[in-house]
Amino acid sequence: MKRVLFLCTANSARSQMAEALLRHHAGDRFEVFSAGTEPAAPDPRALAVLQAVGIDTAGLYSKSVDEFADQSFDFVITLCSKAHRECSRWPAGGVVLAWDFADPASSDEPEAFGKTLQAIGRRIQLFIEVNSKATDSLYSSLSPVDFYKALADEIRLKCLLLLLDRELCVCELVEALQQPQPKISRNLAQLRKSGLLLDRRQGQWVYYRLHPLMSDWMREVIATTRDHNRDFLSDACARLDTDGVICNG
Repeated sequence: MKRVLFLCTANSARSQMAEALLRHHAGDRFEVFSAGTEPAAPDPRALAVLQAVGIDTAGLYSKSVDEFADQSFDFVITLCSKAHRECSRWPAGGVVLAWDFADPASSDEPEAFGKTLQAIGRRIQLFIEVNSKATDSLYSSLSPVDFYKALADEIRLKCLLLLLDRELCVCELVEALQQPQPKISRNLAQLRKSGLLLDRRQGQWVYYRLHPLMSDWMREVIATTRDHNRDFLSDACARLDTDGVICNG
């Protein structure tokens, strides 16, 4: 069974929801945990919306991330930007994913907890679907030559750098790179075909992110390239920031 750790700040709502949802839908395939960087008690409203849809909340309690410091996980998934900044270099983690959901506790909307549960539930279903497929063989068959060929184009390289640790729609990449939509879509399709990107459709929009099962060495190459070439992305990041998308660095 693959081990999954969900992280957020208080471990009171979002990560508790994610833990309960994944255990409910795929507890036979994943060993699931959650923790917080500043743990507090579970929010009764989070427990209530889980119970309302028939999900068992027994045994849920807030835990510190320090409790898991000597353990290893196949996936470490952060559910807020603060936790991701603090734990993105999780020492014993495998694949680190950033799922950034707004904190329902800070919302005045009456249905905030229910809507957050639905949003996390959709992401959990996608996570289960992706990791139920035999995709590990993809990266054993993708040669280093093919990987570097995928990077040997300015548009494709910038797309990969911008998509590190985040998900963006085609329209955001078009705006960031100032290129025609067909050209961006064509290059994204090539990256998806190579197995480096995963896409999902939400309404009329298509969103892309790095494939969660990408080999660690490939992800490290992309991260190192971005971290040592900030100027290469500065204009694109500025355009994303204008649209309210935070660009790392």
